[in-house]
Amino acid sequence: MSMTPELVAVLPAHKFDEARLLNWLQQALPDFGNQMDVKQFQGGQSNPTFLLDTGNRRYVLRKKPPGKTLPSAHMVEREYRVMRALAEHTSVPVPNARVLCEDSEVIGTPFYVMDFLEGRIHSHSALKELEREERMRAHHSAIDTLAALHSVDVNAIGLADYGRPEGYVSRQVARWSKQYLASRTDDLPAMDKLMSWLPENLPARDETSIAHGDYRFGNLMLAPDRPEVIAILDWELSTLGHPLADLAYYCLPYHLPADMPGMRGLNGEDLQELGIPSEQETIARYCAQTGRDGIDDWHVFLSFSLFRLAAILQGVYKRALDGNAANANALEVGKRASLLADIGWQIACEGRKP
Repeated sequence: MSMTPELVAVLPAHKFDEARLLNWLQQALPDFGNQMDVKQFQGGQSNPTFLLDTGNRRYVLRKKPPGKTLPSAHMVEREYRVMRALAEHTSVPVPNARVLCEDSEVIGTPFYVMDFLEGRIHSHSALKELEREERMRAHHSAIDTLAALHSVDVNAIGLADYGRPEGYVSRQVARWSKQYLASRTDDLPAMDKLMSWLPENLPARDETSIAHGDYRFGNLMLAPDRPEVIAILDWELSTLGHPLADLAYYCLPYHLPADMPGMRGLNGEDLQELGIPSEQETIARYCAQTGRDGIDDWHVFLSFSLFRLAAILQGVYKRALDGNAANANALEVGKRASLLADIGWQIACEGRKP
């Protein structure tokens, strides 16, 4: 729930040749400077992220993790491409991506560098660090920003080929089933049930927009002095996809327990007392911003989002066992996959709708 990202010394598993990186950046960014202090951001689970401080200005570097990774994962090249396109052609708030390096010889993996942004990050959607009167405004800004992202014309900004334009949920179920099976360590019966149920219960209506894939407060930066989103972070899972999958993922906290550490849930909180919108109010605002009359198959989108997140966390857990996860507490995070799958299967069985 940190308001400022936590910085730590570079973890042993993620050390790289800093002198070689400095030399490369001096060539790629002529105004970079002659010195560089490197620290690692703690909290990310996938692509390691670092602060580069030159004394005069600060940059952020994101790279693929070391070691063997799952197929098609950790594509920092795609992150760079989508942020550049959005920054150059839209008003959707994203960091200013400066340069991409696809040569693994420099620091061991591909990476990109972007400008550092001053702002606040809240990992929990309860937003308890904010004043009560700011929380609703922050949620509204997050919802409106998501609606703006989903309203972008992908053809107009050169991202028509950023993903396949149809069948997103079906492809994602297949992809994350494969990824889950590749990183499986224990039997999770609910995951097996969801892998069978989801392909048979796909959303009736297919749609396509830029889908962020991990849209939550932990990946949103608020301005230092106001509850307004100034940047969407962590585009690793972005593609062309169904916009309602993003909305369902954003709404997952309403279905996760508030009393379990690390789950970032709101189930059990007094939302009115907190001053944050209910799930129904969130959906209504999104629909108003995007011109929708309502949403069908909401329980399918929720179950899918929980299944996908469980598969992601199982991958985090497997990487932790293999010794190359980006976060020191990855072992604990990975163990939550079972609970997410159980909740996803419960929603699937109940057929919940707003």
